[in-house]
Amino acid sequence: MPASPPRPQASARAGEFRLAQDGPEGFWAFHPRPLPPDPPLLVDVAMQTLLDRANQALGRLDGVTLLLPDPDQFIYTFVRKEAVLSSQIEGTQSSLSDLLLFEHDAAPGALIEDTGETSNYIAALNHGLAQITPPGAPPRSARLLREVHARLLRSGRGARKAPGEFRRTQNWLGGSRPALARFVPPPAPEVPPAIAAC
Repeated sequence: MPASPPRPQASARAGEFRLAQDGPEGFWAFHPRPLPPDPPLLVDVAMQTLLDRANQALGRLDGVTLLLPDPDQFIYTFVRKEAVLSSQIEGTQSSLSDLLLFEHDAAPGALIEDTGETSNYIAALNHGLAQITPPGAPPRSARLLREVHARLLRSGRGARKAPGEFRRTQNWLGGSRPALARFVPPPAPEVPPAIAAC
């Protein structure tokens, strides 16, 4: 077997990289630590300062919504812009204009399949939020993740990739195979236990 690739660096609190095998090549897969963190997160002066700044920024954002004639319209557009950007990571070609036209059945010439996939992001997000928002809502769970995933992949390129199920094969980011990837998540058999530990 060829020499093992160099081990990537990771924060010990976040997790560790473990050498995995894939045919004649090995690759380093990241294994996250269970949540909540152990030892617990330390909120020191520096961390408290950052938390205060974040709370102030949220307060300013909340204050700005009082000046908007229709805050829901702002949120509507923001969610769709985020869906467009997220789906472009997966290779879709739809734009915010395409998505808005698609949602109003006025999308002549638009990339219907790509725009439909972007629309799935919004449906999945809305379903997840509806499940965790009401008082007395059940806790976040693997079941809810699978439901959201099923809505995300209900049509388009992902419809044939086991929507609503945890993956059964290795995936990676960047590179043509895991040994050349920029990042490799845990092997498929370890996904359900990793989700359960969160």
